[in-house]
Amino acid sequence: MNEVAQSGAVTWASRADAEAVAAHIATAVERRSARILAVPGGSTPLEIFDILSTMDLPWKELYLMLTDDRIVAQDHEASNFGKLTNAFSSTKAKLIELAEDTVPPRADIVWLGMGADGHIASLFPNMKASAQSDKNSPLVVRTVPDPLPPEAPFERLSLNKAALIDTNELIIVVRGADKKTILEQAIKGEHDLPIAQLIKAASCPITIFWSET
Repeated sequence: MNEVAQSGAVTWASRADAEAVAAHIATAVERRSARILAVPGGSTPLEIFDILSTMDLPWKELYLMLTDDRIVAQDHEASNFGKLTNAFSSTKAKLIELAEDTVPPRADIVWLGMGADGHIASLFPNMKASAQSDKNSPLVVRTVPDPLPPEAPFERLSLNKAALIDTNELIIVVRGADKKTILEQAIKGEHDLPIAQLIKAASCPITIFWSET
């Protein structure tokens, strides 16, 4: 896949459709021996999950965990873990559930989305958190967005910033012109939203898959 370097360790992918994202992850698994993947929740990744799950990958060796989840039962429609379980039910991948007071494994790849407010995982510009999201806090923190979004009015569990950047590569998949502006400003250090804090703190390569729709 052709890619165009942007600034520092940040690369903007020349293709950002679901097939391109899945192919990028598959390449990391096959050529760079990535075995632990941290993936986002919500509905946006589902198309990519569907493509990945049909690929001929060493599924018995792969571990999948979420970057964040809503604190609901696994059979609740808002459960990201439930969506992940359904998406990869045909594979032999091992799924790792987020839980407080646990130390998650270091991910070879961390794949993130980004909200229109610049939030990543469940680290929001305004939130109540069980601990500060820094290197000295638990790697899994309980957060509550402020204000609580009406479409998902739940407390969350999230990898903290230190856990998100402790990886071989960050992948950010976003859609929409407004989000591109936020990303460009984050790269330039023009604001201090969670996405900007992440990019500033990361020492690993960052690949951005952006498309207008």
